Amino acid sequence: MKKNIEITSNIETLFGTRDENLRLLEDGLNVSIDLKSDSVEIEGAARDVARAEQVFADYDHLQRSGFTFNNGDLGAMLRIVASDANATLRGLAEAGRQRSFGKRMIQPKGLNQRRYVEAIEKTDMVFGVGPAGTGKTYLAVAMALSALLAKRVNRIILARPAVEAGERLGFLPGTLQEKVDPYLRPLYDALYDMMEPEKVDRYFEKNVIEIAPIAFMRGRTLNDSFVILDEAQNTTTEQMKMFVTRLGFNSKAVITGDITQIDLPNHARSGLLQAVDILKNVEGLSFCWFDEGDVVRHHLVQRIIRAYEENKVRQELQMSLELNGNGKASVEEAAALAPAPATQPAVPAAEQRPSES
Repeated sequence: MKKNIEITSNIETLFGTRDENLRLLEDGLNVSIDLKSDSVEIEGAARDVARAEQVFADYDHLQRSGFTFNNGDLGAMLRIVASDANATLRGLAEAGRQRSFGKRMIQPKGLNQRRYVEAIEKTDMVFGVGPAGTGKTYLAVAMALSALLAKRVNRIILARPAVEAGERLGFLPGTLQEKVDPYLRPLYDALYDMMEPEKVDRYFEKNVIEIAPIAFMRGRTLNDSFVILDEAQNTTTEQMKMFVTRLGFNSKAVITGDITQIDLPNHARSGLLQAVDILKNVEGLSFCWFDEGDVVRHHLVQRIIRAYEENKVRQELQMSLELNGNGKASVEEAAALAPAPATQPAVPAAEQRPSES
């Protein structure tokens, strides 16, 4: 099927740098898009052509209504539309506009981020598990601010285990908040990125935003609160059980962590790993999983994470061969048995600036 769409005012901004957005639509929707002098010709299966045509219609509507796309939001939304048959460009844009995130509007950058945001909206406890740079913490803080500004909760509570990443910093001087500040810096960064610094400071002064070291949360019941536990892979099993049982009425909890970066001493088992195993069938909880394809930092981060994963697979295969009595397998032999990694598309320069931390 072929369909010709008339080129309207400013529609060329949909195409992207060097028509990268058109290539994205072609690959994701299985269509061919050809630019004419006064129209765009779309060719493919009827259903795929209809979806592509809907993208053009949605973009024209958003332009006429004054909607603006920032920080690579358009490319991110188009990737979601291409991977999710139920998503529309207009629906994604208007859903983002309905959420208030302080001084900026934040859009999920991929299908997993969209599921994560929707899970936080729909359920009271969400686990976000995945590698660094996938927006787990940033989006959790954004959703907490949205709930606070919409008066759905009365306060935000930020918690994180005080575990160093492979170092021992020794005694830290100052008050309790000054002692835990270095560990909670990523949460502060997200807050100050989304809201005016004066307003954030005022919320801290009035305890509307509260720092609560996880070690001191025992015995509390957190009502009308949005609670974020960051770096949850570094909680012990006792700390995790204590945290997930703090939730009170009209409250939400988001637990984020990266199970590949556990810094617990003496090879203690991560409370996050145990919670995922124990709570996976509990009704009312949501688990959202991220991978290197969801990384929204520099494009090298995706490749670095993938390289570590491939090395881990090689090591596990080598250990398995040795334990099975096949003699000592070389790294090359184990690598030959490992599955070939999927080729990841390069991230365009316009998409490299992270909008999540």
